[in-house]
Amino acid sequence: MQRLGNQPQGGRTEPRNRALTACLRGAILDGTLRPGSRLPATRDMAAELRLSRNTVMHAYDQLLAEGYLRALTGSGTYVADVLPEAILFSTSESMPSESSGSRSSLSRRGKAVLEGARASSVQWGAFVPGVPDVTAFPHRRFTQIVNRLYRRATPHLFTYSHGGGSEPLRLALADHLRTSRAVNCEPSQILVTEGVHQAIDLIVRVLGDPGDEAWLEEPGYWGIRNVLDVNGIRTRPVPVHADGIRIPNLRRGLAPRFIFVTPSHQYPLGPVMSLARRRSLLSFAERYGSWIVEDDYDSEFRFSGSPIPSLQGLVPQSPVLYVGTFSKTMYPGLRMAYVVVPEGLADAFRVAHAELYREGHLLIQAAVAEFIESGQYAAHIRRMRLVYASRRATLIGLTDRWLGPQWRMAQDNPAGLHLVLGLPSEVDDVAVAAMAASQGVIVRPLSRYYTGTAGHRGLLLGFGCVPEESMAGPFETLVATLDMAMNTRSRKAARLRSG
Repeated sequence: MQRLGNQPQGGRTEPRNRALTACLRGAILDGTLRPGSRLPATRDMAAELRLSRNTVMHAYDQLLAEGYLRALTGSGTYVADVLPEAILFSTSESMPSESSGSRSSLSRRGKAVLEGARASSVQWGAFVPGVPDVTAFPHRRFTQIVNRLYRRATPHLFTYSHGGGSEPLRLALADHLRTSRAVNCEPSQILVTEGVHQAIDLIVRVLGDPGDEAWLEEPGYWGIRNVLDVNGIRTRPVPVHADGIRIPNLRRGLAPRFIFVTPSHQYPLGPVMSLARRRSLLSFAERYGSWIVEDDYDSEFRFSGSPIPSLQGLVPQSPVLYVGTFSKTMYPGLRMAYVVVPEGLADAFRVAHAELYREGHLLIQAAVAEFIESGQYAAHIRRMRLVYASRRATLIGLTDRWLGPQWRMAQDNPAGLHLVLGLPSEVDDVAVAAMAASQGVIVRPLSRYYTGTAGHRGLLLGFGCVPEESMAGPFETLVATLDMAMNTRSRKAARLRSG
């Protein structure tokens, strides 16, 4: 602490607070105070530096609010394991600097990928959104299927595929989708992809040209925006209301090529698209020649009421490409999704799929097919639906107890794997998320799901991978982080008002 002791001690209390805060922050950033190291108690720090204890407490509180420190009750104050800069600027810091010449040599498309990157390096724990409980999956039973197929495998399971994926899987999927999601499809219309991103990439490459326009829900999943951007598709954000995406007034000749929607459980806000809005959207697409891309990413996890049928199945020969995934119902590392295309496009999509991606993984696909056909897939979904419903109720209880029901977004409905907390407009949700991450709690800022800067402030809290008995501690940490952020904001506002 010698560096801190050399700071000037003269002047008013406020400059001392600022000087000590800046000195501690600098020591953390340059590595003098390493992540995880324990700071002296405020009384000891004050005595060492010959400052008042209130001055030291103010500096600690400010750095706690900013996410540079973390406090453990009964243990002390520590330097955060993950600093705010590492979270807020991890994307830019990981990219080559302009001066090195590396980034300047990237294509416009390459730069767009990096500038639009939002994927987190942390994909497990409280409260990572969109992640299921992979520990609850029946891995042993699934592995038994894989091992048996491996022992009896014929050569075709280890080579390329040219039919859009494993035939047994497409047969099993067609039956499952017709029964559970009211999707009108035959196995020949299904293509198995490595995740939803590849499915979207395939759709826009086959049906879109650079310069075409796509309507995206606002707010909406940022990953789709990135895939469209790198393919030269212009995006237009369209606001989402309680009954779904609101179709804009269209001037002659300006229809979008694509309309991307999540009608069964809008991501991230949660409303269900009304039947009237669904029919209006289908009528619009038919009239103007637009393609609707229906992302049914977590429709299996609805906890009350009747299942929501797919948009694709509402009318025969609908202009809808239906996209689903096993990431939520099985596990994300499987990297398996699927797209149901209109019958007249199936042949073209199969050829394009093989040419662009050289599909494979037929043995794993065959195992998934058997997992579905045996009834184990449906049984696992039923079991997890109960688990997630209970976890959702627990998280709602914690929210109502510590914050109040008014903090939950009004559009939320009992489905999916996350809740959305609304924040006051003056609170920076990106900064709050960074501060929470420094305390080991991972949430996503709602404002990052908006294209512009006028979006609502809030936090996405995933409960899928958090057991009920493990929720209270992280949630209390999040509440403390919110308190610090809002108190810091109030103090700053008060200082501004006082001049």
